[in-house]
Amino acid sequence: MINRREFIKSGSLAIAAASVNTSAFPAEKSLKKNNAQEWRNKQSDMAYRKLGRTGFMVSEIVNGGDPVNTKNYRQVERAMEKGLNYLDMAPAYGNGECERGYKLIIDSSSKREKVFMTTKVSGFTDVRDRLYREIFDGLPEGKKQAILKKAADIRYERGVDVPGYFLTYWTGQQKSMDPSYLSNAMMEDYRHKVDGNKEFKQYIRDSVHGSLERTGQKYFDVLMCPHGANSSEEVQIPEIYEAFDSLKKEGLVRFLGVSSHNDPAGVLKAATASGQYDVVMCAYNVINGGYLADAIRTAKSAGVGVIGMKTAMAVATHHKDLLPLPQWRIDKVNRIVPGEMKAPMKAYVWSLQNPNISAVISNLWNDTFVDENLSLAGMKVELQPG
Repeated sequence: MINRREFIKSGSLAIAAASVNTSAFPAEKSLKKNNAQEWRNKQSDMAYRKLGRTGFMVSEIVNGGDPVNTKNYRQVERAMEKGLNYLDMAPAYGNGECERGYKLIIDSSSKREKVFMTTKVSGFTDVRDRLYREIFDGLPEGKKQAILKKAADIRYERGVDVPGYFLTYWTGQQKSMDPSYLSNAMMEDYRHKVDGNKEFKQYIRDSVHGSLERTGQKYFDVLMCPHGANSSEEVQIPEIYEAFDSLKKEGLVRFLGVSSHNDPAGVLKAATASGQYDVVMCAYNVINGGYLADAIRTAKSAGVGVIGMKTAMAVATHHKDLLPLPQWRIDKVNRIVPGEMKAPMKAYVWSLQNPNISAVISNLWNDTFVDENLSLAGMKVELQPG
């Protein structure tokens, strides 16, 4: 376990800015020694890749949790019949309805043995942001303004809002980073009042136990915390590692992961550098892909499994308030990926040509999505200039 002093001695901002050198991490050494593979639900028509040092051989298309609920889940069973073997979920999806839907799908030990199940700790970053906000609200106005400026400066220096790197996947997404960067700007002066707070570990434990109850399962293969990290600092919280280690010893979780929509390259680099994270699910698509290429290569070499998400949402969306999407994005994927497929399908194909990622996550809303998207597994194409 990395102690807090080792962890923060250079300051979180310096860590975030530093280049990642994974050669010193034990994880890389253990990966070289251990090439074990764990197979589940292997089918001849599905292609599989290794999910980093977990050893999980996951289907190239994995199941997103957004569409799953107690009234919409049969299509997942169809996907499993075709070889899909990784199920993603989170308490935030449908206020727990997603996890309850999975309980109807994975209703026996024999079915559980066919899949890898991942859940997330939704809302975890709210704990950190609330603790810092409570301090912020008690400060004099001049100090508040200085902190807000510092937060804006950090955000600008990291380029997290640069068009092409930042893409909007839901309304209000850009503002969702505001509390995180306020907290980041306060760390240097006030982290001693926040670090070690018992709420961090308790929140994680309560979340996991709630997810286990809703799904009716005994354990999860991957626990992602935070759910939707906004910055590198949010994967540098020692209490995450401590809570995970405790849960792992109890046999409730196996591997640690994180998901990220905002600053996905920064979060991926920090998660890899921590030596603690085994899996990262991050926004990766034909539009922002160039910004993530180096981070993904580094993660692969360190044994961190990468799952691309928001892959199709670069060129398609079910959020009506985001329509119409810029036509140039659709034109771009059509130029790069040959053939007559729909733009979202081409977006998946583009991502899967990268051998450094393990899978792409797809929201399988119905049987049509299952048939179309799973047909892409194993497809090899010669990408054209964009």
